[in-house]
Amino acid sequence: MRSAIRFFPIFLFWAAIAQAAPTADPWPYWDKHDEASTSRVDHSPWERFLKTYVVTEDPSGINLVRYAAVSQADRQALDTYLSALQKTVVTSLNRVEQKAFWINLYNVLTIRVILGHYPVKTIRDIDISPGWFRNGPWDAKLARIEGLELSLNDIEHRILRPIWKDPRVHYAVNCASLGCPNLQPIAFTAGNTEELLDKGARQYINHPRGVHPSDGKLVLSSIYDWFQEDFGDGEKEVFNHLRRYAEPSLEVQLKNWRGSIRYEYDWRLNGFENSFSGGGR
Repeated sequence: MRSAIRFFPIFLFWAAIAQAAPTADPWPYWDKHDEASTSRVDHSPWERFLKTYVVTEDPSGINLVRYAAVSQADRQALDTYLSALQKTVVTSLNRVEQKAFWINLYNVLTIRVILGHYPVKTIRDIDISPGWFRNGPWDAKLARIEGLELSLNDIEHRILRPIWKDPRVHYAVNCASLGCPNLQPIAFTAGNTEELLDKGARQYINHPRGVHPSDGKLVLSSIYDWFQEDFGDGEKEVFNHLRRYAEPSLEVQLKNWRGSIRYEYDWRLNGFENSFSGGGR
């Protein structure tokens, strides 16, 4: 019995570590770039997929994906696009082109994982990551770029976050969940990335899944808890970030808020079957 008692807190410790949000841990190889480069990556196949299967006018106010409707031909087109991305010499691109590349790669890999395991209620049920306490697909090596294998966590936490240090990245990479910022219906490109990042921030912060008052508490997305360091040093700077994109009525609430805060996140799949109109809620 004593040995079991000693083991239990150790188990809880490692389980807690497994659930903690990854820190930004730079992968030095991917810091290379060529600012003089004029090369452009063709993301039009991805854009065609998004325009076909992303629903932007659902009553939920969340962009949803019609996973069940994806044709075999479009699955193959997605695989062809993914193969083309993996042949790209990313380190030869300029920074703006790289940023769009990594965002699109993250999102297409996420969609491909969902399609490969569909139907599924939540991405967290796709336990393909290595390790005893892993939950979901985020640490599985899903792509090979310039001979190096990458996971979703590598792309987000070892490339996008540490290189660009832009909190708006959290509004661009999509985890296929209702609590996540919108999957945009168009591909990121060098020409539209800044606009889409701002759009994603406004959409999320002004939607209840991002920020909303409830029962005397301010409910924030868990993103602002998991990755607080990206949004600022402490609660005050997080609020400043939220106010920057908030609509006037919400901005006033945030400016004058003195109450408690609670964090929430909805991990249900962002599939069209979870829409209000589809009766899945």
